[in-house]
Amino acid sequence: MSGMAISLTERRNDEGTEAKGLDLPLFDLGTVADATGNFSIESKLGEGGFGPVYKGKLEDEQEIAVKRLSKTSVQGVDEFKNEVVLIAKLQHRNLVRLHGCCIEGEERMLIYEYMPNGSLDSFLFDEAKGWLLNWPTRYSIIVGIARGLLYLHQDSRLRIIHRDLKASNILLDMHMNPKISDFGMARIFGGRHGSKHQESRRNIRIHVSRIRHGWNLLREI
Repeated sequence: MSGMAISLTERRNDEGTEAKGLDLPLFDLGTVADATGNFSIESKLGEGGFGPVYKGKLEDEQEIAVKRLSKTSVQGVDEFKNEVVLIAKLQHRNLVRLHGCCIEGEERMLIYEYMPNGSLDSFLFDEAKGWLLNWPTRYSIIVGIARGLLYLHQDSRLRIIHRDLKASNILLDMHMNPKISDFGMARIFGGRHGSKHQESRRNIRIHVSRIRHGWNLLREI
């Protein structure tokens, strides 16, 4: 990615205040536009509350996924900042890797590693693909998700509750290894007293409930 991105701490432009202090590569708009065919319909992978997601390929042939903040997204700006701040500090084989971001004019984009097998829900709820989830694969996915959560809750530099863990936010690489994605609603926890501690406990209960639901889906063969 040399020549395509610079450190946010070195950027000197109108977006300097937004980029200040973030140790994360910054992609220029032209590079991202070229990689995605100028955000063509053919490169579009899907769309969520944040905005559309595109597949792209950099000059060095590296494949990427680009989350482009929709200008009409209500919660998107806060989620964008949240993901940039949190994911930049996280590294684990079961968390999707953030390569960098683009902050230029009104554009706000997150550049991730590309996951060729898409999201887990596309296998769970598609009969044509569900047969690929044999028991060893399901078990491997469950273990991978658990490892990612353990890292977030216990072993990372920050203590983080994802708060939106679901099958559509579990991405699968070419070997069907799971990676947790979409940290727009994530929160740092660790308070021992008062409302912050109660909020953390409530978030954990929600998390556990969703994990149980996902486990039940994965057990079905």
